[in-house]
Amino acid sequence: MSELVFQLRSFFPTIGWKDLLDICIVAFLAYEVLRLIRGTRAVQMAAGLVALAILYQVARWFGLDTVEWVLRNAVMYLGFGIIVLFQRELRAALLHFGKNFRQPFARVRRRANAHEHSWYDDVVQAAMDLAGEKVGALIILERDVGLKTYIESGIRLDARLTYDLLVTIFNTNTPLHDGAAIISKHRLAAASCFLPLTQDPRTARELGTRHRAAIGITEDTDACAVVVSEETGTISFAVGGRLTRELDAPRLRRLIQQALEPWHTDEEAEALEAEERDHDLKIQNILDERQTSIRSIQERSEPFGEKLPEEVKS
Repeated sequence: MSELVFQLRSFFPTIGWKDLLDICIVAFLAYEVLRLIRGTRAVQMAAGLVALAILYQVARWFGLDTVEWVLRNAVMYLGFGIIVLFQRELRAALLHFGKNFRQPFARVRRRANAHEHSWYDDVVQAAMDLAGEKVGALIILERDVGLKTYIESGIRLDARLTYDLLVTIFNTNTPLHDGAAIISKHRLAAASCFLPLTQDPRTARELGTRHRAAIGITEDTDACAVVVSEETGTISFAVGGRLTRELDAPRLRRLIQQALEPWHTDEEAEALEAEERDHDLKIQNILDERQTSIRSIQERSEPFGEKLPEEVKS
């Protein structure tokens, strides 16, 4: 015990600030890699590689020359195998590190253009109207990572984003309704785009192709997605590979703003959502009062066989 204490005392004085920095960087990288692969199929693959390493060590201990020779020669191709097996996870890791490096600069640029978010309302209103008619839709919102590869897979538009254009694109009688519409730099970049589907086995079985594509694009990039279900008419929002379902207009707008303007606090987002709900409630009350007034006029006019003026009906 005293020898161990002596060795530790002689070891620590030799550690400099460079060694500490080296240890911290390696620990941080290991933590980030483990966090990225947690809950994915990469965990099982990593366990298989560890099992092969243990088998190789056992073969050396017990003198199993053939097994040792096979495993030693297989190591030559292990690097290529790791790239093939973990290509999705490696891409996600590089994307994660690159995003963290660019995030301070990209956030400053997005914050400078924060006043240009009136198009949020166009997206929300289009999603609500399409959901009411049970028309399927998939709208992708670009953030820091460019979506040029996916934009080129569809029909280039580069048009000013409007409510009418979004509703027209997803009309089932138009040729562009099948696929995703991508919004880039406040403009509608392309429509009818092809997206990767999620490979996560934990994804609910009842989710269709649109929802799987929304989760897939948010796993491969930092984009977010608005999905309208054709079967149920429900609205969902995907970001970071996670899907939030059964949204109303204020909640959807809050999620969009939180994703595109992350510098806002939760209190500010909640206040904005409450303001949106009050606004919607006032509009609904006005419409209800109007309908009540029309019904009252109809009831008074029916005994005399009178017809309502066209202005009142409209």
